Parts: sequence; structure tokens; C-alpha cells
Amino acid sequence: MKTFEAVTLVPGHARASGIALQPLSFWGGYDAERGVIVDATHAGHGQSLASHILVMPRARGSSSSSSVLAEALRNGTGPLGIVLSERDLILSIGAIVANELYASNVPVVMVDETAFAQIASADAVALIEIDARDASRPASVRLIAP
Repeated sequence: MKTFEAVTLVPGHARASGIALQPLSFWGGYDAERGVIVDATHAGHGQSLASHILVMPRARGSSSSSSVLAEALRNGTGPLGIVLSERDLILSIGAIVANELYASNVPVVMVDETAFAQIASADAVALIEIDARDASRPASVRLIAP
């Protein structure tokens, strides 16, 4: 088990298998109703983010991505948590809105490049746990071996 320190962008707690992706635009790239990547040019085309921790350096594209992410979280078709390597205001806003309006608990955290590389390359059967519940201490991302 490895633990990495993280910066909390949106508080919460999640534990699930990870899905590592290149930057994705939720606006036009993710179907919030069906919960699948619909951008035909994206390497993750056809994959679902539901029930996973999304591991992605940052989002790509429109500021409208926040509304698509919030809608996916409302529908239960979005990720359970998000690990980034760059601060991303758009994704954070989407998670904050969903947490406030729909009582979601979707944490968004940022880790450094070294930690991100290890988390993104983790075995697909490993679990990722994000703990960003306590504002008095740094958030953490743990890789849990099966």
C-alpha cells in the first residue's frame, strides 16, 4: 500500500478502482445520461467513469464541462472521485455544484507529478482511496493492492 499527500480541491471521501485517462472534455466528450465517453477521438472512447476514481492530469475544453460533470454525478454516471496533477477549476466547480445540489460526496484532489505517475500506472485491480474529509490535515490518496 502506498500513500500520497494531496491538495484538497473539493472535500470528500471515495474508494474504488481507478481509470487513468488523458485529458477529457466533458462538454461534448461524455454522455452524462449513459455515462460513457463519446468523444470518438479520445483513447477512452466507449468507457464509463461510473463507479471509478478518475485519474486525469486535467480536463480539456469548455467551461461547460462543469455542468456535464454535475449532471453525470446527479445521474450516478460520473466518477466517485477525481485525482488530478494540475489544479482544475472547471472540474472542481462541477463537483462542488453536485455535492451541494444533489448531496453527492465526490472529492477532487491534486497530487504532484511523481505521485500522479504512480497512481496513473497502478494495476487496474488496485483500489484507490481518496481521503479529503478533514480540513485540518492534508488530503491523501492511497493505492490499495488487491
